[in-house]
Amino acid sequence: MGNSGSAVKVCTDHQGGINWLSLSPDGQRLLTGSEDGTARLWSTADSQCRGHFQGHESYITFCHLENEAAFTCSADHTIRKWDVVTGQCLAIYRGHTSIVNRILVAKDYLFSGSYDRTARCWSVDKEKQIQEFRGHRNCVLTLAHYSSRDVLEEEEEEEEAEEKVSRDLLVTGSTDCTVKVWWVSSGRCYQTLLGHTGAVLCLILDAPNRELFSGSTDYTIRTWNIVTGEQLKVFKEHQGSVICLELVNRHLYSGSADRTVKCWFVDTGERIQTYKAHKHSVSTLKYHAGILFTGSGDACARAFNSRSGVLQKIFRGHKFIINCIQIHNELLYTASHDGTLRIWDIRGICKRNKRRWKKERSVQGRSSQKGSLSRLFNNRVGCMIQQENRE
Repeated sequence: MGNSGSAVKVCTDHQGGINWLSLSPDGQRLLTGSEDGTARLWSTADSQCRGHFQGHESYITFCHLENEAAFTCSADHTIRKWDVVTGQCLAIYRGHTSIVNRILVAKDYLFSGSYDRTARCWSVDKEKQIQEFRGHRNCVLTLAHYSSRDVLEEEEEEEEAEEKVSRDLLVTGSTDCTVKVWWVSSGRCYQTLLGHTGAVLCLILDAPNRELFSGSTDYTIRTWNIVTGEQLKVFKEHQGSVICLELVNRHLYSGSADRTVKCWFVDTGERIQTYKAHKHSVSTLKYHAGILFTGSGDACARAFNSRSGVLQKIFRGHKFIINCIQIHNELLYTASHDGTLRIWDIRGICKRNKRRWKKERSVQGRSSQKGSLSRLFNNRVGCMIQQENRE
């Protein structure tokens, strides 16, 4: 068992549970979106609150932070854009007819998914809806985006000549058990990926390898070729809903309601590690420097050695489910439904892990010379469920 740790700081400004936590690309700021209907901006330099965004008429489900602007979506059916310096609301995107539960910013596009069974595309700057993606029979829970340039060969692109005005594609996962791929320019469905028998809760895209991974309440993870729509593999060992995914160096990490995280080697589909010790669903996970950090419905965050699966540390202090985690400058940030943002120092874990990694590499080198190379590998749904219960 790992040792328990104490937070170096606890931020209690929110008056309701924190549903999401976003880190800016430059790492200078964090954004929290809360049940209290507000978002707050935090400096990673001193952990002080630097902005308070008020205006939504219901709770914030999800948030996204760029360097110059913040985006929030809400159960009030709207999305808002905020100036991170002044706190001013710069735009309100209206059109959805139910809870907006997920947003994604890519290039000049803002994408959104809603309980109204649609996804939508907006112009970031013009406060204008560009496209509506209609075809799912139930809620759109998760989104991914890529360009056909990332995955199609030149001759394949010629076959999609009518879509060349824009080569961007949107991927949506729904409670109707399907994943759909859409051309952004026309709103036309390019592929419907069939195979899941439960709601699709999470997606992760590996565009260079033409692969999409989807996790579901049917207890499986499925891998798809995003060009052909072919189902490539099914990962079946979980005994509960697959809630979150992380892909690192061809290793896929999956967090589940069965209280475990599993690591899979993508190329073979082999399960190579199981991380136990959670007392409730694994709601969020993040890989950092050979360490797997997890957040759970048992109100604890944990750090595991990603290779051995050994639990290295438990972070106790939250009272309810941890909905999201972020890592920056060897600080772990955990956001919980208890309304607090907690900050933990992980320098000690990182240093120990680096020393262990160097030692393993040394042993591996000596074993290799002897002809016996050791085998080493490199290494949300609580919020969604809460929203569905409200409905």
